[in-house]
Amino acid sequence: MAKMLSLGYIVVMEKKLRFSGVLLHPTSLYGKYGIGDLGEEAREFIKMLDESGVGMWQILPLTPVGFGNSPYAAQSAFAGNELLISIDELVKDGLLLIEDIPELPQFSDLYVDFEKAAKFKFPLLQVAVTRFEKNKEYQDFLSTHSYWIEDYALYKALCDYYQDTRWYEKWDDGLKRRDPSALSEWALKLSSEVESYKVLQFFFFQQWQRLHTFATEHHIAIIGDIPIFVAHDSADSWVYHDYLKMDESGHVKKIAGVPPDAFSPTGQLWGNPVYNWEALKKDGYSWWIKRVTHQLSLTDMIRIDHFRGFEAAWEVPFGDITAENGKWVKAPGKDFFNVLRNQLGYLPFIAEDLGVITKDVEFLRDSNNFPGMKIFQFAFNVIENGVLDAHHPYLPHNWDSLCVAYTGTHDNTTTRGWYDSLMDREKDAIRRYLSCGDDSIVWYAIRAVMASSAMYAIIPFQDILELDGSARMNFPGTCGGTNWAYKVTPGSFNTSIKNKIISMIAPFGRDGKLEDLKEAITG
Repeated sequence: MAKMLSLGYIVVMEKKLRFSGVLLHPTSLYGKYGIGDLGEEAREFIKMLDESGVGMWQILPLTPVGFGNSPYAAQSAFAGNELLISIDELVKDGLLLIEDIPELPQFSDLYVDFEKAAKFKFPLLQVAVTRFEKNKEYQDFLSTHSYWIEDYALYKALCDYYQDTRWYEKWDDGLKRRDPSALSEWALKLSSEVESYKVLQFFFFQQWQRLHTFATEHHIAIIGDIPIFVAHDSADSWVYHDYLKMDESGHVKKIAGVPPDAFSPTGQLWGNPVYNWEALKKDGYSWWIKRVTHQLSLTDMIRIDHFRGFEAAWEVPFGDITAENGKWVKAPGKDFFNVLRNQLGYLPFIAEDLGVITKDVEFLRDSNNFPGMKIFQFAFNVIENGVLDAHHPYLPHNWDSLCVAYTGTHDNTTTRGWYDSLMDREKDAIRRYLSCGDDSIVWYAIRAVMASSAMYAIIPFQDILELDGSARMNFPGTCGGTNWAYKVTPGSFNTSIKNKIISMIAPFGRDGKLEDLKEAITG
């Protein structure tokens, strides 16, 4: 179908504005305290992007991670990851003293050790909490975020008390059902711990807004990320039973997944409770409106993970060990986005439309002017007799303009790791397509993405550094190890890399900045 473009996109297309971006999660920034944070290294990264001509920084969800450290299995859809709070920024604010900071343990320069970083940072964060004097800014913050912060702080305090986030299994029955008397009793019992978590959230949002303002001043748009589903062991599923297909004690009736396909003969079970869209619609989608509004206060654009779930979701009976017995259940995508647009005025979304996508999903995406995603690595999955399918939709010369193009995503290995894992006939087809040799595959893949018609071109920072598969961010379907743990090595934001990025962008006119993006989105 022909895409129905908004006036803003038409204007930007007439001006031939094109955008470039870099994908790197803040936890992956180099940090001397074991993990990237919202401090000076993040500002140095933003300055490098600006000086290189890049206009966009794409991140993963900023929310607090649960078991396995996945930002897509967060403990809250609204809270910020406390581990991202910068120790050095707290020193600047007078909430920590240099002498408070003990001798640093030996942190890896290659990977984030989440447990080790948390063990070092959280005692320091608690010291900062004790020194914090509540002021009007803090009270205003609590008022602005009242719709989620009290519930989240109590949830976190209870998780610590029970030493278990699985509220539906381990907590008292009154807490599972959220009996008002039980909530009041435990809020009083854990009042100090609850207050501590609220102050930590204040620290996080204060530091993030400073960083976002810094990015705005340097004309960098930040692209955020919203996972469509919430985790079972999260404050959201504990608080909003009625919006999910679960009972008041937390027993799930249906879980999300994907059906069997060529990659998984039994499908995938994700374990997330699925939405009760009737209840959400009856309430005017108020929870989703708050969620999107909240995210747009933090970032300039939003990638919607698993966008096809707004048209229909694969629901599997709870207790099944495979996804084979699931079925597609329709979601009110058209009505939902109409209500959302009426409330917010415009929707600066990127639709993650990867995988098997139906005509109905394409219509939902295109009728809302949402750019979809194109992945260079996906174009070479099927090569028969060494002959490339020139009409493959993921080949750069077939991309339309209203899309976001990548060499790979956080769920893919690096482009070097991907190429090195291929068979000789596939490598040969790629070399012929790019007209280059083995050693320059990554660079020419980036050039192909940049030279394409795609309005947005975003490159994982690992590909800019031409790293091998050991630097990939995520191994889907696995837990632990180096998942989500990639970390930029010290000194990576140097003149050589900056010049490399300039040469990657300048020849293809991808100099669109934050102000141009706002024009494209709002019209």
